[in-house]
Amino acid sequence: MTSFLTSRRPLRGGMTGVAVAALVLATAACGGTTRGDEETTGGGGGAAAEANPDAEIPADLAVAFLPKQVNNPYFDTAAEGAEAAVSEFDGELTVTGPSEASASSQVSYINTLTQQGADVILTSANDPNAICGALDQARSAGASVVTFDSDTDPECRDLFINQATAEGIAQTQIDLIAEQIGGEGQVAFLSATANATNQNAWIEMMESYAAEEYPGIEIVATVYGDDEDQKSFQETQGLLATYPDLDGIISPTTVGIAAAARYLSSSEYKGEVALTGLGTPNQMREYVEDGTVQAFALWNPEELGYLASYAGAALAAGQITGQEGETFEAGELGEYTVEEGGVVVLGEPTVFTAENIGEFDF
Repeated sequence: MTSFLTSRRPLRGGMTGVAVAALVLATAACGGTTRGDEETTGGGGGAAAEANPDAEIPADLAVAFLPKQVNNPYFDTAAEGAEAAVSEFDGELTVTGPSEASASSQVSYINTLTQQGADVILTSANDPNAICGALDQARSAGASVVTFDSDTDPECRDLFINQATAEGIAQTQIDLIAEQIGGEGQVAFLSATANATNQNAWIEMMESYAAEEYPGIEIVATVYGDDEDQKSFQETQGLLATYPDLDGIISPTTVGIAAAARYLSSSEYKGEVALTGLGTPNQMREYVEDGTVQAFALWNPEELGYLASYAGAALAAGQITGQEGETFEAGELGEYTVEEGGVVVLGEPTVFTAENIGEFDF
């Protein structure tokens, strides 16, 4: 498996960003062996009884990309990876989604995609259960469902593309804040939404890991910016007003860490309150260069979208059924293996600092 960020290579050249203006749902392709065709070879909805590793990816496969919210730089980058993968196997990509990352905001989009006959639905769930009914209907209609970034109840999808192990993500963030505050002090979390599956899992693991490895760290609060820039900015202000002795903030969300960094960079707390979490290099570059942030982490979201697309195509083709131990090829990223619970892990998080951030552009 290729190590993503450490490779520091562009996924491919000449690919344009996914224009939100083009979010109008396209009519699903019906040619070739895509869903609705009697010659369909895949296991849409995870229904294939036996995998055929040699099966060809159907031509004109209709792939839908449904993030937590549109106009989010993190998901825009992931969509670019999905677009690249889909173009490689000659499919058709639709990108759509809500403008707000609320729990049930994705339901109507899933229903529309089902009505339009999407062969593959790639989605990052705002809530682990709120979209299950809609996804169940999509799978019953023949679609293969792949979650990425934030999972649903495993019963509601065929595969989950995990950006990194939850343990690795949690430990990396705690180690980073501990290093910056000398291993002790008050720390708060600035999360996304209260129901976000991945955020909540990471925070729970961070609390346990900090208690075990850094008993001098006191977790004083968890607040939610709802992945909105201004709300995250205001929540950062609120934390510092409520906890005047706060030593550090961990924001495991790209929107949150950027908003928190923007507030700290122009406040009296710059250099006094440490900030780390998960962010993109392009969003965080100025705050690393001006000394507001010493280090943060992330995986490559472009490769996350790329891998999710190939996983969906492998399901639709019948190359895999989602069972543990099955393998499939993901284009330039190479071979991946389905792990327990229908999980495929992209890789380990990379830490960005002033020394290496110039090597990345996403």
